[in-house]
Amino acid sequence: MRCQYVLTLFTGLIECICFAGVTFGWASLVFVLKKENYFDDLCEATGNLTTNATTSDCPPQDERFSLIFTVAAFMNSAMTFPGGFIFDRYGTAVTRFIAICLYTTATLLIAFSTADTAVLIFPALSLLAIGGIFLILTNMQVGNLFGSQRSTIITLYNGAFDSSSVIFLVVKVLYQNGISLQDLFLFISCCSIFHILRTLFLMPDTHIPFPVPEGYRYGVGCAKLSHKTFKSLKPGHNKEETVQKTRNTSTKSLENHDNEVSFRSCALSSLFGWHLIWLSLMQLRHYLFIGTLNPTITRLSGGDPHLVSKYTNIFAISQFCGVLCAPWNGLIMDRHKRKNKVSDSLDDLHSSVLSLLLTTIQCILFSLCASISQLPALYPTFILQVLNRSFLYGGNAAFLSIAFPPRHFGKLYGLVMSLSAVVSLLQYPAFSIIRTYLHGDPFYVNISLMILMFLTLGHPVNVYRVWRKKSGLRDNTEGQADL
Repeated sequence: MRCQYVLTLFTGLIECICFAGVTFGWASLVFVLKKENYFDDLCEATGNLTTNATTSDCPPQDERFSLIFTVAAFMNSAMTFPGGFIFDRYGTAVTRFIAICLYTTATLLIAFSTADTAVLIFPALSLLAIGGIFLILTNMQVGNLFGSQRSTIITLYNGAFDSSSVIFLVVKVLYQNGISLQDLFLFISCCSIFHILRTLFLMPDTHIPFPVPEGYRYGVGCAKLSHKTFKSLKPGHNKEETVQKTRNTSTKSLENHDNEVSFRSCALSSLFGWHLIWLSLMQLRHYLFIGTLNPTITRLSGGDPHLVSKYTNIFAISQFCGVLCAPWNGLIMDRHKRKNKVSDSLDDLHSSVLSLLLTTIQCILFSLCASISQLPALYPTFILQVLNRSFLYGGNAAFLSIAFPPRHFGKLYGLVMSLSAVVSLLQYPAFSIIRTYLHGDPFYVNISLMILMFLTLGHPVNVYRVWRKKSGLRDNTEGQADL
């Protein structure tokens, strides 16, 4: 069984790093699509002189590509709520098969699209984003299999999600070496076989419980057995739960109260409200940066095709480092578990304060570097962007898993992503302002976003306040019990 858990972990990592977040490698795919003359009809006097389509100044074409990414980024977040509902209500298998259908449809649409049918890129990228977010949603529960490393694995998977944007760089490089766009995406479509096999043999039909009962199994042929095991072996039979039973009554009563909290109460709490502000503003900062990266590099390089390709490649390669950066955040969140293998929800909540604060500081520094209109400044910008993005999404999932009852995780994760998607739509009017009123220079927009980032400091402050309040209640309960 331990072997099955490890195999599930590593195949999930492959799935996240190779498929789940490829949408965010958009800058590399745009390079290829421009080479294929997608939306060239929007450019003035294109005719047959489009050999330098990747570098020519064509604002309407750039705006169309930006719109495609804006819609896809919105769908990536907005559809997480229905995805979370489906996951909580119908389980892992149903959610994953829906994801596989959407993902395969998307890759086939791109494979069979041409410059004449460029409009197919609109639904294709959106379906790709939705399929990818459904895949990672079902994978985050794998952290439940590993107890005290739960937050580390959740952040690792989110880092792998960020790193998967490098796949479009691979597509770009292979395309430049003579492999057609159609062949590349037909191959990606065939990889759906991997997702199907993993769904059948290495994922549960419903959900992975936390904590995991001894003897828990899953996969085809194990569904009935694992169901019986789950019924007969209560979580209290495992070592962690036995130790947890020895904890004081005040901690137990607080945890029982947390488990009885309704979904509505969670969604209306200050923890969720500040978390939504924190995620929405930083996500907007990242989406706008990715959506405007290609025209920004083109402007700063003076249209030099070599420099455009070079910096696009550097950005895509830097995204791969997300899988290396994300576990650092998980280690920060799990640091208190190294000494005490069992911890209560208050310990977990307290450990998240440092993680949230570091993520906010990173985003402020990233926004500052992004405001510098010099090509060399893109190097530290790329480093801070990938570091902050891996901390942001890994920390988002890990925080929701420790701050709220597990039975609401799917719905809360979906709700926060869906609501943040509404805010992310501001990137398109921001891009229009940059193009129309700022003559392609995003300096003032970047400065405005950097100022907004200071608002996100309220989230770690609020989490610390809630932790202090709950700790005080626990201490009072203990004092009364002693009397």
